[in-house]
Amino acid sequence: MSEAQLEDCGLQLTLSIWHPDCWTLEVTDKTAAGLLAHGVYNTQNGSVKGLFTAYADSISDVEDLIDATRDSSLTDSVLELRERHGATGTGSSPGNTTRELFVEYDPDNTISDSLLSRGFIHNDPVRVRHGREHWPVFFPDSRDEAESLLDEIREEQSADIEVTRITSAGGGNPGELRRMDRLSDSQREAFELARQEDYYAWPRGISTRELASKLGVSKTTLLEHLRKAEAKLLDPDQ
Repeated sequence: MSEAQLEDCGLQLTLSIWHPDCWTLEVTDKTAAGLLAHGVYNTQNGSVKGLFTAYADSISDVEDLIDATRDSSLTDSVLELRERHGATGTGSSPGNTTRELFVEYDPDNTISDSLLSRGFIHNDPVRVRHGREHWPVFFPDSRDEAESLLDEIREEQSADIEVTRITSAGGGNPGELRRMDRLSDSQREAFELARQEDYYAWPRGISTRELASKLGVSKTTLLEHLRKAEAKLLDPDQ
């Protein structure tokens, strides 16, 4: 698709972001668990409360993240909603176990206002893992304008921002993008690398053994990650 076509439709971007003084980045960098950020609510004392899903492949990893969140100097309170999800996840979860949390914190330590004030519209849950936030956003203008405004945010927030995906807002498959959020980090990494290396092309651009080596896992582990990823992506009811 040409640049002119992208500009006519607006842009759908995924931004990989690091910025200072953020508790979500701190706790996901320290632990093996991740977070999905769903929504933020203002409180009467000037702080905000965010609704998050903590996820991981084991209960202990999720509990480590919850403990780190409670211990963080950047959070004011943590409420665990055990009754909503319990200790085990489902086939549609990004990990084998999930917990929902309400976390209170200082809104000055977020980057959302900087994005929103410049026209970047958050349109799906933010995924936080390995000390990075991954923001799916819509932007109604051109690629050049988006890059210029992102440069402003980088300077204003001392932030590291990478554009990891950019497409026409009129293109793509929203259902597929939502199903991608169901993948665990390991499944997503394996599946995206497989596509990047033309593993699904005919003839294949890379062997299973070579792909496993690039990923740093055994062939058996790679095939298991791909099998689970494919099942979640192909079945809309998963």
